[in-house]
Amino acid sequence: MCQQRHRHQEWLKFLRLLDETTPAGKELHIIADNFATHKHAKMQHWFTKRPRFQMHFTPTSASWLNVAERFFRELIEHRLRRGVFRDVEELITAIDSYVDQHSDQPKPFIWTANASDILEKVKRTRAALDNAQSA
Repeated sequence: MCQQRHRHQEWLKFLRLLDETTPAGKELHIIADNFATHKHAKMQHWFTKRPRFQMHFTPTSASWLNVAERFFRELIEHRLRRGVFRDVEELITAIDSYVDQHSDQPKPFIWTANASDILEKVKRTRAALDNAQSA
């Protein structure tokens, strides 16, 4: 769903679409980054009235854990980077085309790092941040 902006109003519109198009008995687990839009007070109120929605937030400064970020990188690299788009509609068409193609031939994301490597990276990053804040 392409939107002109990314405020809580657009996020709510997207979630309403999910709510309407997903069978009532299904739980929905939403994984999002810590962008303020996703945590807006109106969003928190909306979620309290819809217990089938479970929000999960990726850790701050850990975009490498967000598989959506990986997908966007692939979209940019394989479809948008050297593209020429005369207007927004052409851009949206290009994005929709890429998503459709990706959906027709899905490939699972496979983590190549093991858990201990990931945790070690988190420790190094935390130590670097602590050192930077101390300085």
